[in-house]
Amino acid sequence: MAYSGVDRAALLPQDKDYVYNFSQNPGRFADRKTFPALVGTGGSLAVGILPPCGMAPLHIHPRSAELFAIIEGRILTEAVIEAGVVDADGKQRVIRTELGPNMMTVFPQGAFHVQMNPECTSASIVAAFPSEDPGIGLILPQTFALDDEWLKTQFGDISTEEIAKLRASLPGGLFLQVEECKKKCGIQDE
Repeated sequence: MAYSGVDRAALLPQDKDYVYNFSQNPGRFADRKTFPALVGTGGSLAVGILPPCGMAPLHIHPRSAELFAIIEGRILTEAVIEAGVVDADGKQRVIRTELGPNMMTVFPQGAFHVQMNPECTSASIVAAFPSEDPGIGLILPQTFALDDEWLKTQFGDISTEEIAKLRASLPGGLFLQVEECKKKCGIQDE
C-alpha cells in the first residue's frame, strides 16, 4: 500500500511501468488492476474495435460515467439515464446518437446504454472513464440470474417455462451480432 504519491512512484520503479500497450493486453482495458500506474489518477481507458454489425450488450457502469469516442467508423447509441427523465410526452426518455469519426457522447454513471456498429466495416472506439474502477453490469444476464418468483412478479404475466426459454436464448460474448445488418453485409455465421 502506498501512503503518498512518492510511495506510489517507488512501487513503479521502471519506466515501462508507466506504459500500457492495448494491443498486447486482452480486453484492451486499462484500469488500476491491469495498469497500476493509474492508481491515484481517477481514470481508466478502453480502446477497442466494434466489428461489422457488432453490438455491445445492454450494460451500465455502476461507479463511473463513460466518455465514448469514435476514431473510425460509425456507431449508433441508445441510453436511458434514470427513472424520472422523460420526453415531452411524459414517457421514459431514450437518448439516441449517431456518431462518426472524431465525435463522442457521454453515458452518465449508472445509465443503461448500448452501442452498435451498423456498417459492414469495423469501427475503432475509445471509452474513457473518470474512475479507476468503473465496473460493468450486464443488464439481461444479471436480471435473469434472479429467482423465477422474483422475475414473475417483475414481468407480470410470464410463466416459469417462458423465463427458462428467455434465459436459454440470452446471447453471450463481448459483442452481439445484429442479424439484419449481417444479411445486408453478407456476413455468414462461423
